[in-house]
Amino acid sequence: MSCEEDQEDEREALRSIYESDENFIEINPTTFQYKFGDDGHFKSFLLEVSWPDDYPTCFPNMNLDAFYNKHISCHLKESIKFRIKEQFDMCVGSAVTYSIFDWTMEHQEELMAEQQEQEIKEEQTPSKEDCNSAKKKEKKENLTKSQKRRLADKTNHKGERERGWNWVDVVKHLSKSGQKD
Repeated sequence: MSCEEDQEDEREALRSIYESDENFIEINPTTFQYKFGDDGHFKSFLLEVSWPDDYPTCFPNMNLDAFYNKHISCHLKESIKFRIKEQFDMCVGSAVTYSIFDWTMEHQEELMAEQQEQEIKEEQTPSKEDCNSAKKKEKKENLTKSQKRRLADKTNHKGERERGWNWVDVVKHLSKSGQKD
């Protein structure tokens, strides 16, 4: 069988296995995501597996750089990818996407063991950048007197623009864009 036929068979198998699983997402015919753990939990993560053109004769690409994984350190992401690849290195040449998801689900606690320690450290010591960004957000825009006067002329006593300020004169508009005889 060719690589395309093998991929089609595996795609059908994945669809039938995970058809009612909310954590499984098929991004496109060669890219699949699975979310491990509960939403919002610091030990949850999203694993994306994508197939190169010559898959299953080579190992699939694994990605943990999704926005959902922003709370995980780069070191931990590399560790997870290394352990999964190490586990399935001997299976090159066969369909391993389901096996990767299944093995990761079984070993999720082991893979994310370091995450708890990192989360506690981050909560205890707020960074200086966070404090500086909070100060910058509070800064208001300063307007000159003439800018304030022009703004006041455009608005009513409530600070809102008058009703219809951006309306188009329909007759004038249609006379410009209508048919020419």
